[in-house]
This record gives sequence, structure tokens and C-alpha cells, in this order.
Amino acid sequence: MQHVPVISIVDDDESVRIAMNSLVRSLGYIAHTFASAEDFLRSPRLNETSCLITDVQMPGMNGIELQTQLRAKGLRMPIVFITAYPDERTRARSLDAGAVCYLTKPFDEETLIGCLERALKA
Repeated sequence: MQHVPVISIVDDDESVRIAMNSLVRSLGYIAHTFASAEDFLRSPRLNETSCLITDVQMPGMNGIELQTQLRAKGLRMPIVFITAYPDERTRARSLDAGAVCYLTKPFDEETLIGCLERALKA
């Protein structure tokens, strides 16, 4: 039986979650969406996630803090960050901590697909 990658999407913007969910499923992956980092951390999907796509700026815990929490738990799934508020220090910090990509909204589907392919090969 072939393993189908599970992509978890964390973004406080429902329209982004819907669009990403649609794209990820169209690629043949399993997708799960979460409105907050806290929801993702509490979910039963945590340990089955093959790749995480998360917004940087969210109410409550932000994407960078989520990355830190996952690393502290020993979870090393590849992470793709997306943001509408690019910041070079945050980008450098996330990539230094192991993020696969740091994308600025709006980005095209092909760019995200490339990031997912890289993440899932890792």
C-alpha cells in the first residue's frame, strides 16, 4: 500500500484554508485545515503530518512560535511558511530553523507545488 502524504494547513484566514485545501487535494494529497496553531497542536493529526503549511502572522501563537513548539516536541516535519507581511529577519530565522520555504502572499500555485515537492522529498 502506498503512503499518501498528509498536508496540514494552519491559517487564520478561512479563504486561504479553503484555497490551499483545494489545491493540496487536487495534487492527490490528504489535507487537514486548522484555524490556529493551538488547534493544530491539540489535533490528532499532529503525528501523521508529512508537511505543514502555516501562516506566519496569526492571532495567538504565530507560525514561528508553532515551529519552535514542534521542534521542542521532537517533531521535525517540513514546514512551508506563508505570509502577507514579509520580514527578512523572520524569513531568515524560519529557514535557519529548518523551514523548506518562506512564501509571500500572493504567490502562484506552481511555487507552492514546488515547495511541497521539495518538502516531501526531504
